Amino acid sequence: MNTARPDLDPQLRTLLSGMPLNARLTSEMLPELRRYPTPTVRELLADRAADHRETTVTAADGARLPLSIFTPTQAGDAGDAGARPCVYWLHGGGMIMGNRFSQIEIPLEWLDAFGVVVVSIDYRLAPESTGGTLVEDAYLGLVWIADHATELGIDPSRIVVAGTSAGGGLAAGVTLMARDRGKPAIVAQVLICPMLDHRDITTSSRQYSGDPGIWTRETNQFAWQSVLGEPTGEVSAYLSPALAADLSGLPTTYIDAGTAEVFRDEDVDYASRIWASGGQAELHVWAGGCHGFDALFPQIDLSIAARRARIDWLARTLAADSAARVAVPAISP
Repeated sequence: MNTARPDLDPQLRTLLSGMPLNARLTSEMLPELRRYPTPTVRELLADRAADHRETTVTAADGARLPLSIFTPTQAGDAGDAGARPCVYWLHGGGMIMGNRFSQIEIPLEWLDAFGVVVVSIDYRLAPESTGGTLVEDAYLGLVWIADHATELGIDPSRIVVAGTSAGGGLAAGVTLMARDRGKPAIVAQVLICPMLDHRDITTSSRQYSGDPGIWTRETNQFAWQSVLGEPTGEVSAYLSPALAADLSGLPTTYIDAGTAEVFRDEDVDYASRIWASGGQAELHVWAGGCHGFDALFPQIDLSIAARRARIDWLARTLAADSAARVAVPAISP
């Protein structure tokens, strides 16, 4: 341990003590980690009133990127008939692993709660794809949603961009990109423990270095090097959003992180800079939370509180943007 640092939540500490953890990630370990299973569609839709379909979107270089679309089969917060909100989900995994079903249980809770349509994309991963390719892939999926709003049964003025970890960073980058390119409209962004800064210069980055953990400074450096190689020029703020000089004009934003994780300080700084630009952001920093705690262990008290806080915020945000009030559902442990 290099320095004093916040301790883990007691329930998390107990659960993590039984997990094999590493301080470093290597190229040799990556193929094995990529084989880690994600839920099947059958499992995701069990006891859930939703339909599922698959499509693809074509990138400028001809690559075909899979999209998964989950649509409620019961009435929800649609407002006008057939015009539902949409959540565009970007998965985590350090931009080096994961797929469109990773952590998707989180936005599917919002489908259950509010009747939103959930769309998730398989953006390409590093090191096979590098640099701006990843965020351009993510932006392409967003544009596809807006262009197919009628077909999807969504209101194109009520698209929420959301993601966790690397997906949270890509969500922030896509939102900046949409602002700068003038489309599509985004009503809100939800950034869950987002990966925002390739520089690894914060206190929290140094605090969670050297010891085994869910996501350490060394693992983070490996992931960014996989994405950027050895950068010889300017790194795009769309890929590393902490570099953005101007955070004005962004949609209302939700950011959360744990006190016991590498990304804590870059996430707090991003919220602070949104406020400094005159924007609106809600920030939660969960005492004792490690990186991705609520996706790893959704049953513990801290995770239930974190998911509930997002549900409450989304309820207020969607209600403020809709003539119909949103009923806030209960979340069971």
